[in-house]
Amino acid sequence: MNVHIQESYKESKSGKLFIVPTPIGNLEDITFRALQTLKEVDLIAAEDTRHTQKLLNHFDIKNNLISYHEHSKQSRKEQLITKLIEGKHIALVSDAGMPTISDPGYDLIKAAIEQDISVVVLPGANAALCALVGSGLPSNEYLFYGFLPRKKKEQEAELERLKNIQATLIFYESPYRLADTLQNITKSLGNRQVVIAREITKIHETYVRGNARDVLQWIKNHPVKGECCIVVEGTDEKPKQIAWWENLTIEEHVKHYEQFEKMSHKLALKQVATDRNISKRDVYQAIHVKK
Repeated sequence: MNVHIQESYKESKSGKLFIVPTPIGNLEDITFRALQTLKEVDLIAAEDTRHTQKLLNHFDIKNNLISYHEHSKQSRKEQLITKLIEGKHIALVSDAGMPTISDPGYDLIKAAIEQDISVVVLPGANAALCALVGSGLPSNEYLFYGFLPRKKKEQEAELERLKNIQATLIFYESPYRLADTLQNITKSLGNRQVVIAREITKIHETYVRGNARDVLQWIKNHPVKGECCIVVEGTDEKPKQIAWWENLTIEEHVKHYEQFEKMSHKLALKQVATDRNISKRDVYQAIHVKK
């Protein structure tokens, strides 16, 4: 049996990798534990050191920063893992919200786990969950997607793949692409209930709720600023039930009734015709007529 057990509370010679969420807008949303962690670790790996430095300055925290972003993550990963093995404690932060959620961090966490280094995740701010809860759409089951592909054909292909999901869908989107993405959502998913959440936790926090066409029209008339979350109602269509015999040939279908239901050949032909909504003659010919 191959399982990996991490017990973060136990002492270890290696350091710990702390995953620290930061505010998504309102600086007061950071937790006491997050602030204490940022003070005590040996090093903070930040998506944008300049952005994180402003956060540290606001709370009068003095600590060492190193960049860890999409373009530097491969070269930085080995460097950070080496420091962790040496016993240094490191905090990973993104510009806003929970690291790795549409932000860098996955590779570093995976590498730390492979080296048996404890990964400690702190709870905190996350735009997707705030948008979901504030949307008023069902939150018992949801799928967080993140940013859809920018290219139209790729985006349409992804929406086609998602259209039969019954769970509420959550996307991130830039204000510059919001109208185009909403148009594609309307085209691919239909006129569902949609909620746009923008500037979450900030002064101009706004929720726009309505059906997809109405929300799209509103967005066209009222261009928005700031990063947005799009929350989309899941499909209300129940998934198509696949018949047990669907992957069988007609001949295999007939043999099933003969062998397992002990039907006569004649009765089996009739039952298969009923199951498939075709004539008994068609069933007979599929089996007995040579092609």
